[in-house]
Amino acid sequence: MQVTFIDDSIPFDGYSPSSQPLDGPEKSFALLPPSLSMRGHDVVVINRAAFPVTVHGSRWVGWEGEKPVSADALIAYRKPELLDQVPVAGRRLVWVGGPVADLETSVAREALTRHKPRLVFISQAQREAWNNTLGLDTLVIEPGLATSYLEDDAMAPAEPPHAITTAHPLGGLLWLVRLWMARIRPEVPSAELHVYSAALDKAQLGGTVPGEYAAMVEEMTVARNHGIVVKRPQADPGMAEAYRAARAHLHPAEPRDVHGFTVAESQATGLPAVARAASAVMVERIADGQTGTIAANNAAFASAAINLLTDRLTFDRMSANARLLKRGRTWAIAASEWEGQLA
Repeated sequence: MQVTFIDDSIPFDGYSPSSQPLDGPEKSFALLPPSLSMRGHDVVVINRAAFPVTVHGSRWVGWEGEKPVSADALIAYRKPELLDQVPVAGRRLVWVGGPVADLETSVAREALTRHKPRLVFISQAQREAWNNTLGLDTLVIEPGLATSYLEDDAMAPAEPPHAITTAHPLGGLLWLVRLWMARIRPEVPSAELHVYSAALDKAQLGGTVPGEYAAMVEEMTVARNHGIVVKRPQADPGMAEAYRAARAHLHPAEPRDVHGFTVAESQATGLPAVARAASAVMVERIADGQTGTIAANNAAFASAAINLLTDRLTFDRMSANARLLKRGRTWAIAASEWEGQLA
């Protein structure tokens, strides 16, 4: 089957997740096309890739490259209006890899009305957040996990213990940093919180960041005295190694979360998580009480974090559960589910 993917966001290709940090939506788009081509499909990817490249049989042609004259199935990423870019003989799909607000612009609504595509969401909570007034066919296919997070490498938590957060600076990180300083660090004075953020790493090196980050950047100057360390995000192999050295993944969780990509990845390595109950999608990522904790309030969040940092038995139990319950989602499985929606 001739399958064409199209995305008009940033430059990356199917090799990028192993060599540079990528956000979850871009990483998913990078990893599905090669997985489908390895199942025997003729896959072409149109995006902002800097150079044409072939990745496990999938051909990345770039935005200015020669586009296919037709496709049996066209998968537009995030923007329904991208369906206009390639003639299609068969199925049109929109892969909703971001906020459902992407479907609500006037241009998107017009394209949805005209093409009536099948919509593929990445979590049940995301699907339920969209008001399907057009009566379109919808389903959920959870993204797979990169192989770096599925390897059998054992957990090797460092001493003194540290927690990790990958929260966006504007997505609840300020709340987490203040909770760490007020409630968690006083109970575990030797512990550190490693904050993986490209923007905050740039700021601490003297770079300019958008004005809306000012409050977070200022807070981090105080946070350094409370065991909070800003680190630069890594490609998948580096992040998997970082997760295996930590004792907890602390996630503020926001109502706008659509999947919880990094929580899914860290759970697969065996890292227990603590997340606020503010995001419906966390129920899908964390088995509450088994692979981590979904905390109803600040006190519960702090208590769960402290337990993981100080009680090795709690950590070992939840870590083993996470590896058992949360690491079976390969891209090969995800591709097989996608395959059934293309005809």
